[in-house]
Amino acid sequence: METPHHPTRRSAWTAELAATLALSWPLVLTNLAQHGLMASDVILIGRIGPEALAAGALGTNIYFAFLIFGIGLVSAVSPLVAEELGRRRHSVREVRRTVRQGLWASVTVTVPIWIVLWNGEAILNAVGQDPTLARDAGHYIRALQWSVLPFLIYLVLRSYLAALERPGWALLISILGIPVNFGVAWALIFGEMGLPALGLVGAGYATLVATTFMCLCLGLVIGLDRQLKRYHLFGRVWRPDWLRFRALWRIGVPIGLTLAFEVTIFNAAALLMGRIGIYELAAHNVVLQIASLCFMVPLGVGQAVTVRVGRAYGAGDREGVTRAGWIAFGLGVGFMVVTASLMLAAPHFLISAFLDLNDPRNAAVIGFALSFLVLAAVFQLADGAQAVGAGMLRGLQDTRVPMLFAAVGYWGVGLPLGIGLAFFTSLRGVGIWIGLATGLAVVACLMLWRWMRRDRLGLVAGAPQPVRHQPAFVAGA
Repeated sequence: METPHHPTRRSAWTAELAATLALSWPLVLTNLAQHGLMASDVILIGRIGPEALAAGALGTNIYFAFLIFGIGLVSAVSPLVAEELGRRRHSVREVRRTVRQGLWASVTVTVPIWIVLWNGEAILNAVGQDPTLARDAGHYIRALQWSVLPFLIYLVLRSYLAALERPGWALLISILGIPVNFGVAWALIFGEMGLPALGLVGAGYATLVATTFMCLCLGLVIGLDRQLKRYHLFGRVWRPDWLRFRALWRIGVPIGLTLAFEVTIFNAAALLMGRIGIYELAAHNVVLQIASLCFMVPLGVGQAVTVRVGRAYGAGDREGVTRAGWIAFGLGVGFMVVTASLMLAAPHFLISAFLDLNDPRNAAVIGFALSFLVLAAVFQLADGAQAVGAGMLRGLQDTRVPMLFAAVGYWGVGLPLGIGLAFFTSLRGVGIWIGLATGLAVVACLMLWRWMRRDRLGLVAGAPQPVRHQPAFVAGA
């Protein structure tokens, strides 16, 4: 007979399910809120016209192609902090030092991203985009690029709170960011409230205002919250901890490249759509917004499982690692079954959020969007599986091989297949979406295969030793 101090296997799985759900839903809603920032811009830009929508799609894709590496880099804060808290529940100094070096990494990676994005128009012209669209997108990027630094700092602080399993503040602030972004974008795009009508560029500046607002608010909360103040994150933030800084880059760079391989195949798809036609590109942007909205849920579950697996990993709990991984996998993929069904059952309803279905100018765009949405529904399962699978492996600080999986699946299989079908058959834009779906499926299968072989590969043989302290005069308290 089991005692209360020795829970049954069933109760352990139930407890893990409850813990995963408790951590996942605020992260999911936070992702949805952050997605809402860009989605609100797309909605407003769509009211300008198809040309502005297409230029916005090009600009956003270039922006995220380089931002995503920074996002992956600073997301290494989460598994590192989670592993430390799994090893020592009340650790303070190690957590503080890791988060501080995450802030350092944000600044370090932002400068080269700014330099590249400043030349966004030249990049678009070099890859054969329409010169007018490239010009408009370039102006948009130059306004949007300044949001990189506040957004990355916000993500470091959010990862810190997620690893502490206290994601509520980040959720609240993300929700508040939506009306801030929408209001500023509306005023700057259309020249309301006495402000100049900046059109597409106004949406870029609105994102800067919203991300800065979110960054400052989250920093203020962390500085004032009674329980969080004990970490003193912002005290002596200028002091380096080079060993920990290198550890963050060692784990974060492969995560950044993994995300970059995934995001840039969608960026490449947008560029290819631009070569096919302006209406196909506009439709692609609309459908991608819908698919991305659905993706926020398995992405949040993947972020939660990184923390749950990371804590079990730090504690040396093999069974805990197993429970955390499979429960999250079931939640993420199960949700995508629902979203895929919705895409197939109500495509017009989903598209109407971005385009006026009664406007004759949108007829061609709507027709392409309907065909693309069917394929987006098909790859929902693979998209959810690869997102959660990557999060499971990151909890084990296994990032290098998954990076190679992403390179092979997205760029070795998905992109060549999409190009072949789009330009050497009559499928055109549909062929590109078939390539995207195939690439996602390959990566999902490889991630799942590695997770199932984690014991044989020695991925859970034991958490790494904590980073050795540097002398106080170098590393700081």
